[in-house]
Amino acid sequence: MSLHGNTYVTYSVNPELQKRIILSFISLSYARKYRLLTQTITPRKLRNFWNIYTSYFQAKNSRDPRLKGMPIKIGIEPTTACNLRCPACISGLRAFSRPTGMLDMELFKKMIDELSPELIYLLMYFQGEPFLNKNFLPMVRYAHEKKVYVATSTNGHFITAEKAIEVVKSGLSEVIFSIDGTTQESYATYRIGGKLERVIQSMRYLLEARKKLGKLNPFVILQFIVLRPNQHQIEDVRILGRQLGVDHVAIKTAQLYDFEEGHELIPDLPKFSRYKKTADGKYAIKNKLENQCWKMWQGMEITWDGKVLPCCFDKDAEYIMGEFPETSIREIWQSETYKAFRRKLLTSRSHIEMCQNCSEGTKVWA
Repeated sequence: MSLHGNTYVTYSVNPELQKRIILSFISLSYARKYRLLTQTITPRKLRNFWNIYTSYFQAKNSRDPRLKGMPIKIGIEPTTACNLRCPACISGLRAFSRPTGMLDMELFKKMIDELSPELIYLLMYFQGEPFLNKNFLPMVRYAHEKKVYVATSTNGHFITAEKAIEVVKSGLSEVIFSIDGTTQESYATYRIGGKLERVIQSMRYLLEARKKLGKLNPFVILQFIVLRPNQHQIEDVRILGRQLGVDHVAIKTAQLYDFEEGHELIPDLPKFSRYKKTADGKYAIKNKLENQCWKMWQGMEITWDGKVLPCCFDKDAEYIMGEFPETSIREIWQSETYKAFRRKLLTSRSHIEMCQNCSEGTKVWA
């Protein structure tokens, strides 16, 4: 697809080439994840991906914010509630200025009914702990039956042996367990109120359930956010992952607030920090904040009460593009409000406050 004047022209693309591009873009490096994702891909989704992909690169060159297609990857918030008190998390701090609550099952179904024909990847997580929503697994099952790859992120405190069986049967494609320490002492420095052994046992239950039921799903990720108190345990968490038999150990850098004057959680190891110390002794994000962002073309975030946001960095819903179901997601996605936001990003991204602590362009996974 290219843009000639004000007209979009769509070119025919080999379906197999489309599939290879989409799979590589979502960083499928593992056979289990590859097989789970390919089960959800349809020709319609491939065509939509290609339209979004080419629209993005055309926009980078033309600074024209228009796009053809629907979101291919979105995040939906099951709840803002959380059982932990993580100090760099708006949910853990109980610091929301927006309304908090639980996603309603019927509202979720309406979202999925509209999105699923084109949607490839759904992250059932934004803020909060997803398993606190009693309808979380029924929601997963509903999206799975609509041929959507469904992932989530959890602090791992609510998966019993029985619940693990339910998780596998729901069709959940991927689950990220957050463990930011390999001892209770280092883990609890950030995951305040959490019990490390309970999280480790939850992973064991889930892996055992997957094996018992003979299922491919879910792809299990052990995520370790590097902070100053745990930076000496990076190799230990890799060893833990191998011992447990998880599919992947993800070493991730941390987003922190109020980092300019320094922060007690910023690692001493530059490789594992999103921030760098400047000549005046203050800290700045490594990202150059170039006037481009793939996230604005690939998808969106939807809060528990239907607010459509442009990005997962908008944790307190300051940049509302529209509200569902009052307005359809398709109308919001193509609205003048959304176009204006994308246009500003393409011309002066550094002037958008949300973007000033953004990792786009920075290495997040070590």
